[in-house]
Amino acid sequence: MRATKLLTSALAVLLALSAAGCTIGAKALAAPAEAIDPRLAEANLGFALTLYRELLAIEPRPNLFISPVSIGMALAMTYNGAAGTTQAAMAKALGLDGLTLEELNAANAELLTILNNPDPKLQLKVANSIWAERNMTFLPDFLERNERFYQAEVTALDFADPQALLTINSWVKRQTNGKIDRIINQLDPMDVMVLVNAVYFKGNWTDRFDPAATREGPFTVADGSVKQHLLMHRTGQYRYLEGDGFQAVGLPYGGGRVSMYVFLPSETSSLDSFHARLTPEAWQEWMAAFSNSEVRLALPKFRLEYDQELTGALTALGMGIAFEAGRADFSGMCPPPARPYIGEVKHKTYVDVNEAGTEAAGVTAVTIRVTAMPRIAELTVNRPFFFAIRDDKTGTLLFMGSVADPR
Repeated sequence: MRATKLLTSALAVLLALSAAGCTIGAKALAAPAEAIDPRLAEANLGFALTLYRELLAIEPRPNLFISPVSIGMALAMTYNGAAGTTQAAMAKALGLDGLTLEELNAANAELLTILNNPDPKLQLKVANSIWAERNMTFLPDFLERNERFYQAEVTALDFADPQALLTINSWVKRQTNGKIDRIINQLDPMDVMVLVNAVYFKGNWTDRFDPAATREGPFTVADGSVKQHLLMHRTGQYRYLEGDGFQAVGLPYGGGRVSMYVFLPSETSSLDSFHARLTPEAWQEWMAAFSNSEVRLALPKFRLEYDQELTGALTALGMGIAFEAGRADFSGMCPPPARPYIGEVKHKTYVDVNEAGTEAAGVTAVTIRVTAMPRIAELTVNRPFFFAIRDDKTGTLLFMGSVADPR
């Protein structure tokens, strides 16, 4: 089934933001009893929208779907090992300048607790893990903070063993209920750690669409041509907004804590024009302006998968130093002489929107590499050998010989 550009591109960021617990205006959705540090909420919203627009600019595709909370969590775990100019660059890119490391970790711990205890009518699960090369030494404080604040499962693996890759990807598959079965295709010989976040969401609409009302209808795609596509139909009370150059509707799931917001640019406008106006300030204004209205709604059914390597986008946001071997400073992660740096940031998502509701998953993996990987060499002396005893101060050979039969 053809996924559609007009609604799904806007839906991509909006669904992810809703699931991430971003601030929503009082008229749009009553705020949950739980709340996180407003500085983190502001930082997360700014990072989400900035990264989304950067990805649109770097590699235009018909559809784009990201999980900002997944990317943010994985990078926050990594940020715990950053220092100096690398830490400053990551703070700027993530919008964390107003938060100390301790405040960031406490706020993210609070966010995790809230997200993992959602509306009982929904499934929302956020999980973190750290996979560490067993022959590499990592600072205990770094690992302890990630275990404590991010509930990260820390596991030591032999990255040279092909089973390591299977182990990491199997964890991803479990955490996403099988919707994403692989995030890493191979481990580089210099890889020493993989930090992974997984988000899984499944929610039924508060008011489901009747499958009998689903029928094909015309849909104008990006190039202006008209295609036939399955559209779901329903008339009911929804949160609705008519803005400058767009219409928008809020579709609640379950008990109403999480919603999907769909923004449809007018026929005289375009999705590009809407994206140009998609700022944190505008978003907050729009959220506060929704009000209840009777809406006759037609919404496409669609299913899509998206994957992207985020190095280019994150570099454009200002944290390029974190990817530079020899310049990146992650001294809070490993003791000298190791010089860790980020090798890549892989992101994958999945979404299925149908008459019953929505199922979505997102995974982010941050791979840490070193310029020279310390390995434990194996030497089993089980055949004839030569040996010598030397005074290393003078270079004098005190004894030397060979052994062909140690019996």
